[in-house]
Amino acid sequence: MKRWNGWGDVNYQYHLPETAKDFLQSKVSEGGAYADAALDNVLASVPESRIPTHPLVTTDPEERIRHARGQSLPDWVAMRSGKYHAFPDGVAYPTSRQEVADLLQYASDNRIKVIPYGGGSSVLGHVNPRPQDGPTLSIDMARMNRFLDFDSESRLATFEAGILGPELESLLNKRGYTLGHFPQSFEYSSLGGWLATRSCGQQCFYYGRIEELLAGGHIETLQGPMDLPPLPASAAGPDVRQLILGSEGRLGVITDAVLRVRPLPEYEKFAAVFFPDYEHGTRAVRALINAGVETSMLRISDAQETEVTLELAGKQDLVKIAKRLLSLFGMGKERCLVIYGITGDKRTARWIRRKAFQIFRSHGGFPVDFVIGETWKKTRFTYAYLRNTLWDMGYALDTLETAMPWEKVIPAQAAMKKAILDAGEAAGIHPLVFSHLSHHYRDGSAIYVTYLWPRSPEPDQILDAWNMMKTAASKTIVEFGGTISHQHGVGTDHLPYLVYEKSAIGMDWLGAVIEHADPDHILNPGKLLEHKEV
Repeated sequence: MKRWNGWGDVNYQYHLPETAKDFLQSKVSEGGAYADAALDNVLASVPESRIPTHPLVTTDPEERIRHARGQSLPDWVAMRSGKYHAFPDGVAYPTSRQEVADLLQYASDNRIKVIPYGGGSSVLGHVNPRPQDGPTLSIDMARMNRFLDFDSESRLATFEAGILGPELESLLNKRGYTLGHFPQSFEYSSLGGWLATRSCGQQCFYYGRIEELLAGGHIETLQGPMDLPPLPASAAGPDVRQLILGSEGRLGVITDAVLRVRPLPEYEKFAAVFFPDYEHGTRAVRALINAGVETSMLRISDAQETEVTLELAGKQDLVKIAKRLLSLFGMGKERCLVIYGITGDKRTARWIRRKAFQIFRSHGGFPVDFVIGETWKKTRFTYAYLRNTLWDMGYALDTLETAMPWEKVIPAQAAMKKAILDAGEAAGIHPLVFSHLSHHYRDGSAIYVTYLWPRSPEPDQILDAWNMMKTAASKTIVEFGGTISHQHGVGTDHLPYLVYEKSAIGMDWLGAVIEHADPDHILNPGKLLEHKEV
């Protein structure tokens, strides 16, 4: 069963070594472990539903609780404290396009706000009803999870949008194919959510981002059904698919999608390399990309993240041996870790592996061809469970990310970390801040920053500290000209910064499209951008 107030399956626990507590205390002080709200108490706080009855809609209080929040830091504070502020008035589980259309008509007739719900893994407020929005319906797509069609000649697979990552991959794998889209939220994120937020997988350098994998699809809108034919290419005006991608439920409900898939790779391996410091590591990564060596994944952690990775690994004897061995090769506290993946046919993989070794060694790298890379592969989707463990130990954790041209990446990364540290100090805390580069492109890279701090006894204090750190980092991203979101979308948390990327004119254009699609402002209001009320 899925947790109602945290991440993932209730039966899975992310275990940390005994030394983890001492390590965290030495970095950020002791965590404050405070009691969470009980489900029974939260159930008692759910108000009466304000929407008329409908055969597809349940008003069960627990269903409404489970659809009231996603996985952002403010969501966690709300779920753990019981201070939700707003709940959907009902939850629907459609099983067909027609039922989605019927629900949209029902909502339109009764002026009910509609929030499409996929896997609930949003970290930016996409699925949250707002107190000011009035009656709200959450449309959960979980029962629209079928594999509809497969064209082996064109390598096109059609799925309903509610299917989750593991099931989608399993169904393709049985036919010898893969989509290759692996975000960290893979276990509990849906195809529709990937499309609605322009999601990016961990191996996008090989498989492509979700916008490259989408060939066509179907959307139920307030004006009626809209089909997007799967075309290999088109010069017939602007691509409407690009409006649907990243639309966050503002234009309609995505019901199914045609995806470009490929055969399962003949070979795949993940390995690790240590470098004496971050400068050597980033130079090696750039050299690898400039040489056209197409690894499927290439992630470089800064010294702080490398230390955290080793300290929280849970294999202390092995870590001690590794540290002693690395020190013999001149790799001390400034060492940084690169994890990379090789995916494809065996012949190409051998060339990539040989070339990568040459480049890594020429930049002072020490390849580690066992344990670390394969351990990362085995645990890459369970790492999200660490948040549950850390919260129970008394620590809050959040992440943010951006992407920008190479010339700005390193100074921006340093500035973002400093902004979070300075804001944390101003809030009276000393956060642990670490980061990595991943999802590289020819002209730039994505920066991913994680920050952790002791949580306060009062929910508002946690939110105040988070808001100060998040705002400081977001403003830094804007100052460096980066995107406010490389892979998580906009939601409500990133909404104030979107204009710096799209321009005022671009925002007006987007607003005009949304106004035409939803003149009564019922589709996921307040997400992506605000309507200009008239």
